[in-house]
Amino acid sequence: MSNSRTFVATRPNSWRAVFVSLLVLPALAFGLFSQPSAAQEAPVVIPAPATDMVETGSTATAVFAGGCFWGVQGVFQHVKGVTSAVSGYSGGAAETASYEMTGTGSTGHAETVEVTYDPSVVSYGDLLQIYFSVAHNPTQLNYQGPDHGTQYRSTIFAVSDEQATTAKAYIAQLDATGRFEGPIVTTIESFQAFYPAEQYHQDFLTLNPSWPYIVVHDLPKIAALKTIFPDAYRADPVLVGTL
Repeated sequence: MSNSRTFVATRPNSWRAVFVSLLVLPALAFGLFSQPSAAQEAPVVIPAPATDMVETGSTATAVFAGGCFWGVQGVFQHVKGVTSAVSGYSGGAAETASYEMTGTGSTGHAETVEVTYDPSVVSYGDLLQIYFSVAHNPTQLNYQGPDHGTQYRSTIFAVSDEQATTAKAYIAQLDATGRFEGPIVTTIESFQAFYPAEQYHQDFLTLNPSWPYIVVHDLPKIAALKTIFPDAYRADPVLVGTL
């Protein structure tokens, strides 16, 4: 990515681009967003899963969709035990796995993050707790904040039956707490494939910390992770670099 103006100009169908060009940029001129503000994806303090997976080995994979992948990737990159968090697309065919095509909302893809982690450091249940608490708002059906469409849906792409069972039980547990503003609408889909996003989307939060969308919607998530999960927070994110 060369600069934010080029990004906005070349992606007119993105709600993120519209949000920045029509709302945030004029507001910045008047100093309205001098500090990160609370986003619609507000964090919720929730209990850990009552039942977690027992995993062996030094590496495992979890795949999450929860709105714009910039923030979801950024959150998991700051979690101890995560060895990689890559933005990409899941839910559709290989030939439609691009930002432009996924943005139409007609491909079946969701903006997704593939999380590789060490189960001896962080469990699948730990990742689920962070996902539901600070990474996104699981009560928003087919949107997150200003981003609307099925490509921004809240979905767990389960890579195993055990992951699906664990996630389903946790959703029921969280709904019973009454801590959310409404029922959790997160779906559980069987994982088929993950397609890494274009290079300019990787590490976007870290590389563009002053970009208006990041300031308003994603930096508060990192702050919430540090506050709510201090033992899981890592100051230096694990970055993708060049794919």
